[in-house]
Amino acid sequence: MHQFTIGIEEEYQIIDVESRDLISHVSKIIEGGKAVLSENLKHEMHESMIEMETGICQNIKEARAELTNLRRHLINTAHEQGLRVSGGGTHPFSHWSDNNITQGERYIKIVDDMGDVARENLIFGLHVHIGIPNREEGVRIQNVMRYFLPHVYALSTNSPFWIGRYTGFKSYRQEIFVKFPRTGIPSYFNSLGEFDSYVDLLVKTGTIDNAKKIWWDLRVHPFYPTIEFRICDMPLRIDETVCLAAIMQCLVAKIYKLHQQNLSFRSYRRLLLNENKWRASKSGIEAHLIDFGKEESVPYPHLLKELLEFIDDVVDELDCRKEVEYAWTILENGTGADRQLQIYKETGDLTKVVDYMISETEYGITHGETAS
Repeated sequence: MHQFTIGIEEEYQIIDVESRDLISHVSKIIEGGKAVLSENLKHEMHESMIEMETGICQNIKEARAELTNLRRHLINTAHEQGLRVSGGGTHPFSHWSDNNITQGERYIKIVDDMGDVARENLIFGLHVHIGIPNREEGVRIQNVMRYFLPHVYALSTNSPFWIGRYTGFKSYRQEIFVKFPRTGIPSYFNSLGEFDSYVDLLVKTGTIDNAKKIWWDLRVHPFYPTIEFRICDMPLRIDETVCLAAIMQCLVAKIYKLHQQNLSFRSYRRLLLNENKWRASKSGIEAHLIDFGKEESVPYPHLLKELLEFIDDVVDELDCRKEVEYAWTILENGTGADRQLQIYKETGDLTKVVDYMISETEYGITHGETAS
């Protein structure tokens, strides 16, 4: 069986202790954590965001151990600097216009190109890379995987608030990101050659300077031998991140296994897939998604059961049953969005929501504990 390696990138909010607002202090955390985290921390477009990434992990157990260790170091470093870090796809009340843009050439160019569309993009996501055998197979996997993106996305929904308002969405992050060009569920490509021709045309015409400016919800990575999931909101608990990554790994492995048996999965047009993405964005795990085969709207728990049954024959091969089945815990406890909304319903106070987000991000991680 191909080694479906895992790499995880998490985008954290940097929170001011007093106001619970975002604060543009990424350099303080990177400087404070450089002794142990220098290879794992990255600037992002806004100075109130920090990206933390794992190395290449051979399996989900290794990914969990590395994520836990890195998050512990990150939390401790933030505390030492008088700051906090939090998961969440958006901050509940911070305004994008109050947050500084990182002064790096890449980000300055994006802002020059896109103006306020870039400045407004104060959102936080989870990106997961799964190793693939080759790019040709990657395009085939991408074509099939598009169907499952709303199902995975619903489990991650974690951005119900935006600049102090309840948006009516479980994931408003995607509604902000859609203003960027080349986002959303990718089109179907008949071959790697067709995909490469598309990229080459955009580069040749000066539309993009490289394929990293393609920000789809799922993409065959232009530089690494991976397929990258980009659709999910940044979760709160490590258990949630690990669960999502395990499901993604299993889906890639299952689709590859079908292809090895000369089998596949029916492909649906992006027009239809976008209907399910909208429903997942609006209602998360409370959504009814369309079963295109049956031509019926089906409650999300039924579709999750079908999804887990679909990947069941690769779960034990990848040794991730516990991690995959945490999806039922998410269903029982609610996604990050559901839990944020519950706190707001109880308190009416968005700073209390931020307190909760911080505590959930730190869940199971002791500040004083020495990491290996």
